[in-house]
Amino acid sequence: MFREMLSRDASMSFEVFPPKKNDEFDNCYNVLDSLAKLNPDFISVTYGAGGSRSKKTVEIASYIQNTLKIDAMAHMTCVGSSEDDILEVTKDLEASGVSHVLALRGDKPRDMSDEQFAKRIFPHATDLIRFLNTNTNLDVSAACYPEKHPEAMSIDSDLAFMKMKQDMGAKMFISQLFFDNADFYRFVERANKAEIHVPIVAGIMPITSAKQIGSTVTLAGSSVPKKLADICAKYGDFPEEMRKAGIEYAIDQIRDLRKCGMGHIHLYCMNKPKMTEIICKSI
Repeated sequence: MFREMLSRDASMSFEVFPPKKNDEFDNCYNVLDSLAKLNPDFISVTYGAGGSRSKKTVEIASYIQNTLKIDAMAHMTCVGSSEDDILEVTKDLEASGVSHVLALRGDKPRDMSDEQFAKRIFPHATDLIRFLNTNTNLDVSAACYPEKHPEAMSIDSDLAFMKMKQDMGAKMFISQLFFDNADFYRFVERANKAEIHVPIVAGIMPITSAKQIGSTVTLAGSSVPKKLADICAKYGDFPEEMRKAGIEYAIDQIRDLRKCGMGHIHLYCMNKPKMTEIICKSI
């Protein structure tokens, strides 16, 4: 269980995402079966903008929890949701035996107008956390941002929201991806000074193609250190070499984190079991 995991010095967990098309589910389950052989402490499942793939999230989380017998964490976004929408999903999760969610605001859906966004029912993840802890029996965790949320006014204001999430009942935090461990160490030190005491899990995403820098990383608001930028410049046109170098970079990050006492790792594995196996065996 999550509480037992967090009482240990180290853990390894994975994030997966639901397929966009129903006919891709068989491959998704094959991916999960492969990941299960690596004995993760838990597997989290992402959620479509505005809950657009919530049923798929519940279905996959249920498979992880009940068939694979691995703790599942279901992501839950609230940016385009009503209270009834949230309660419908939480009832499905509870009926499936999934008891832990990662509460997120989520990105603005493409079909949501600025007026709708401004009048949304849950303005922030803190509002979702409060609602879940008031209306459900789920354990709730939250996200945090080592380099601050892209929309935050300052690091201090971002930490204030993080403290609010903790005070509202967040059991742990999973960090946004980062590529310079020094940023994470400074962030954890600031969080401790802000009286944030629940566990902070380091989120690591291997960069296995140069195009990730221009898409996923840019959207996350994460900075790219020179060492990683040089790797992309050197191997960007050579896919296999880039893949190997990106995996090794992630392995080095995890080894350094554990050496420095940051043993809880959440791997954004992008539904790639072979890559995930290489990393797990190397550490």
